Formats: sequence, C-alpha cells, structure tokens
Amino acid sequence: MRSRILYEDKEVLVAHKPAGIAVQTARTGQADVVSELKNYLFQGRGGLCMATGRQEPYLGIIHRLDQPVEGLLVFAKTRRSAASLTGQLQRQGDEGSFCKRYYAVLCGIPAAREGRLEDCLYKQPVKNGKRTDYISVIKEAGPEMRDSAEGSGRSESSACPEGRGCPESRSGRQGHRRNAAGDPAPGSKSRPGDRQRLSAAAKEPKICRAVLEYRILQTREEQGLALADIGIDTGRFHQIRAQMAHAGTPLLGDSKYGNERTKALAQTLGVRNVALCAYRLGFLHPVSGKEMNFQIKPENPAFSSFSQL
Repeated sequence: MRSRILYEDKEVLVAHKPAGIAVQTARTGQADVVSELKNYLFQGRGGLCMATGRQEPYLGIIHRLDQPVEGLLVFAKTRRSAASLTGQLQRQGDEGSFCKRYYAVLCGIPAAREGRLEDCLYKQPVKNGKRTDYISVIKEAGPEMRDSAEGSGRSESSACPEGRGCPESRSGRQGHRRNAAGDPAPGSKSRPGDRQRLSAAAKEPKICRAVLEYRILQTREEQGLALADIGIDTGRFHQIRAQMAHAGTPLLGDSKYGNERTKALAQTLGVRNVALCAYRLGFLHPVSGKEMNFQIKPENPAFSSFSQL
C-alpha cells in the first residue's frame, strides 16, 4: 500500500497520499487511494474496523487531491461522520471547521511577500488522445471589476470582488418565473425560444469564485524559485495551480499549467510531480468534538533545498 495511515478510529481515517496516485479512478487496473484503504479495512490488518463476511466496508470521501499532488486526506468510516465532516468542509475558513494548508514551490518570486488572489474559474474539457481531461480556466474580468492594493508589502488582486461575485449559474436570466427544473412555472407565459436559450445556457460552463491567500517563506534567487504557504477559502478544481499560474508564478513541476521555461527547470532539477503538498489538516472529530490536527513534511524533492519547512 503506497498510502500511509497516520490515524484511525471507528469513525475516521487520516492518510498521507503520495504524489502520483489518484484518490479515486475509474480506470481499470490502476491503483488508487480508496481501493488501497478499502482493501486494508476489508482484510482488517491492524485496523479497528473488521469487515464482516464479504460486505464492502464503508469509506466516505470528504475531499480530494490532484493525482500529482501529495498530502493529507481524511476519510469517514461511517455515514454520520461523513455528514459531519462534509458540513465542516462546506464551512471552510470559519472557526471550528476544516483547516487545510499547502506548501508550494513557485516558479517566479512574487513582488509582494504575502497576498490574496480572488478569481473566477470554470472547468474546461481538453481532449487527450482518446481521453478527456479537464483544466481550470480563469475568466477574465473587465477593468471595472479589478482592484489592487499597493504598499505595505501585501498584494490583493480580484476578478470577483465582494458585492459583484461570480454567477454560480447563468440560467434563468430572463426574469420570468421558472420552477426548479428550469421550465416556466404554472401560470406564466412561455416566450418563443425559451427552451433553446435554456439548452444553450445548460452548455455554458459553471463559473465559480476562487479565493486563496499566500505567504512567501523563503526564496532561491539564483533559480527564481519561492516557497509559499497557501491557504484556500474555496475548494475549486485545480484552484491553487490555476490561480498561481495566472498570477505569473506557476508551480514547479506542473506540466498542465506551467510554461516551457518552468517545464525545462523542472526537468533540470529532476522534479517529476507538482511541487504542491497539503501539509496540514485540521477538523473537529465528528463524534467527540475534539480538535484533530495533523502535519507532515513534503517528500517531493522539489522542497529539499528549502530549510523553512
């Protein structure tokens, strides 16, 4: 088993996922974290949850990490714990809820030692041979939606400032009444072309607000690299990778969001996976209410030359 279990009781399981393995995959014959942990629980090798008969043990996925990213994950072993942890995750950033922190190696040194990035993201399909992959794309906003604060060594950039926001959905803009399915409500008049507009709106990408804050811990001026401590207020697809790349500092080893220079640097340094690690995880135990905190050091060699970890 490539994943390492750091904590387990009757309700939760905390594991360290190595880079290069998916949390869960539908590809036949490819290992993933969920399969490894379910096999472990089924066999009962040192676990507190002995599976009875041939019944598959319950393992609730609370959050995920990208395949080339390493870090901490918590799984629920009961449905009541899954409900509690999911609720905490949805309140991420509030006191007494989920806390996740990341280390990242940036290609490029930001002008500000700390800052906040706020963008609008949407998920875009990309053909990769016979497969369809996905990337997160930043939706550019007009000048009137941008704001920046200068001075004091802190940077703030926003494509979705408070009060303006990003629409979670683009349907239902016509102003007349609709039911939950998007059809005209009883008693309202349907206009010509309504269904065509709804069909087109359904195909438009869902745009989501993405917010993160970063702090630079250490730099390597000779190679143009920076070690950043990153926290996220929202959990979007590829959020850190897409936002940092859009800010001009893509992550070392990120072939999907990097550029030719960063890819060449990763090859020179022997970095094969994205230099991103979910190093800290905190939550309230779903049954006892006890504060649970876990922390690891990155194993990716991209972090080896930084002492402030």
